[in-house]
Amino acid sequence: MTSFAAYQNEIYLQGLGGAVPPFTTDPDALEQSARDRLGPGPFWYVAGGAGSSATVRANREAFDRVRIVPRMLTNATERHLGVTVLGTELPAPVMLAPVGVQSILHPDGELATARAAAELGVPMVLSTASSHTIEEVAEASGDGPRWYQLYWPNDPDVCASLLDRARKAGYTALVVTLDTWTLAWRPHDLDQAYLPFLRGVGTAIPFSDPVFRAGLQKSPEEDLPMAILRWVQLFTGTDKSWDQLAFLREHWDGPIVLKGIQHADDARKAVEYGMDGVVVSNHGGRQVDGAVGSLDALPSIVEAVGEQVDVLFDSGIRTGADIVKALALGAKAVMVGRPFAYGLAHGGQVGVKHVLRSLLADFDLTLGLSGHRSPADLGPDALRFS
Repeated sequence: MTSFAAYQNEIYLQGLGGAVPPFTTDPDALEQSARDRLGPGPFWYVAGGAGSSATVRANREAFDRVRIVPRMLTNATERHLGVTVLGTELPAPVMLAPVGVQSILHPDGELATARAAAELGVPMVLSTASSHTIEEVAEASGDGPRWYQLYWPNDPDVCASLLDRARKAGYTALVVTLDTWTLAWRPHDLDQAYLPFLRGVGTAIPFSDPVFRAGLQKSPEEDLPMAILRWVQLFTGTDKSWDQLAFLREHWDGPIVLKGIQHADDARKAVEYGMDGVVVSNHGGRQVDGAVGSLDALPSIVEAVGEQVDVLFDSGIRTGADIVKALALGAKAVMVGRPFAYGLAHGGQVGVKHVLRSLLADFDLTLGLSGHRSPADLGPDALRFS
């Protein structure tokens, strides 16, 4: 049984020799420190939101309105955090959300993240917008669990090729992001005129794809502008329909999860169209300004489909208490994004591992101190709503 809480003792014991953690354990301070380390373009590409950032704020405000009600004398000394989600055994109900273009934060990018995740047995969800290829990240991940996130290209042959590569490379579940078929109005990125893809950064997966390359007169190495133009045409500007999910099912024989679900009716349609799970997510507030906080959307979706498919949660997770709240409201597991990205900016693999160990230790301790021995013990009665 893994005791993630042991990281706390490890830090204190190292302090006896004068050592302190290489990076802060405070999520707010970590974000500020990342801002100090990064240029405005890379930092705001991660931290920024759509429009006025009202949805970014709504995500955190939703957590603040929910309070944990601790229970005493529950024999919570020993805890078991493991869960199984879509056939993947997790040591804790936490996975790394798909975050693109990670090389803008650290040269090793997704390779460092994959290695850190594999060390802890935490699944990494690889973004189609990766700075490294599907195969390179799989190699870095080793035996670690890994899922693949699809930004759905408009060319069916390219789409089928990406899915085939992911399956061959050992990615076991497909996460289809629905809410980013075109970029939202993002003032922080616009003010810097900063979009890494237009510089050929975050395009490693399509640019290495044989079907994508076959559609070019010259390779991306020979004519980068034309390759980028084709990328723009394939990956932005076209919404899809529910009927088109049949194509993905035809070309992917593992679990399929729809990411970006915020309405119970969409969750029901996901079940109707044969999907295996949904991710309650608003893309961390980066797509629709003024949208509902993701945690506020969670209960109605769990009520609608929670007994039929796995409901995962994303957008706003910062602390162990946040994980407890999301699980108590019915999420099977959570995805964490910005915090590990800030860890990557601080120290590559070491930084990601430190952030994950800190988050998992916080969750482990909060779970026990609130009177619970496993995620299965959590329910709405563990919370109070203000």
